Amino acid sequence: MLQLRFLQASLSPKPHLTFPLISSSGSLRISQTKLRSQMGSYTTSSQQPSKLLFRQLFEKESATYTYLLADASHPEKLALLVDPVDKTVDRDLALVKDLGLKLIYAINTHVHADHVTGTGLIKTKVPGVKSIISKASDAKADLVVEPGDKICFGDLFLEVRATPGHTLGCVTYVTGDGPSQPQPRMAFTGDALLIRGCGRTDFQGGSSQQLYKSVHSQIFTLPKDTLVYPAHDYKGFTVSTVGEEMLFNARLTKDEEAFKNIMANLNLSYPKMMDVAVPANMVCGLQEVESKPC
Repeated sequence: MLQLRFLQASLSPKPHLTFPLISSSGSLRISQTKLRSQMGSYTTSSQQPSKLLFRQLFEKESATYTYLLADASHPEKLALLVDPVDKTVDRDLALVKDLGLKLIYAINTHVHADHVTGTGLIKTKVPGVKSIISKASDAKADLVVEPGDKICFGDLFLEVRATPGHTLGCVTYVTGDGPSQPQPRMAFTGDALLIRGCGRTDFQGGSSQQLYKSVHSQIFTLPKDTLVYPAHDYKGFTVSTVGEEMLFNARLTKDEEAFKNIMANLNLSYPKMMDVAVPANMVCGLQEVESKPC
């Protein structure tokens, strides 16, 4: 059974501690979000005011997406960044300032050298921001999350789902389920599920068998209209849906044995300049390292 722990912005937990249980009761206003994507940014529009403010940002050298989410209806407009990149920290923080947001979390889907996270740099520039990573990643951060945890920012929250296979500590963050949460739901899948593909499985605790089970049990069980936002894209795609990937993903639509064979061949031929593994405790949150391809 999934745990139901909530992380609130008002809490000040000690480093490396998991989150206390708090009540999630309360009446929230209903809002619906109609989404429209474009390269480098994401806008939201609706007939009614939306609680969610959302932007999709791109770092071209590593083809990495960073996602900015905020509760626009909250008095302080509490916000978080998913997978911030060191080279674009100034750009991202400028956007946070322009939009009048209060950044409280910088969170990562996983630890890998293609994710030279900007979390540590953000913390030096914006005191009070907490870094978040999965407990299974064995990485250093202010807060660690486990499956079933809910990361709250205002009246909105992200649900944590464990999706190991690309790395042991990969997680997918999914927007909340309920009438007061953004609809359709949104899944930030890291490298576990890419648009029409997936991350490789031969580095840093990777496993093709585990990745296959993760995606099918934790992502493909979401509503088919759930929007899929990966950590990378190399072909210019910005967003997909769970339903699309269940139909058209060239790897994960195969049976498990076929998928394992595909990944075995892919891992052998994959360019070494991408996705280079580094020690997990050197990358996230409190310590930062310069990553060089090998």
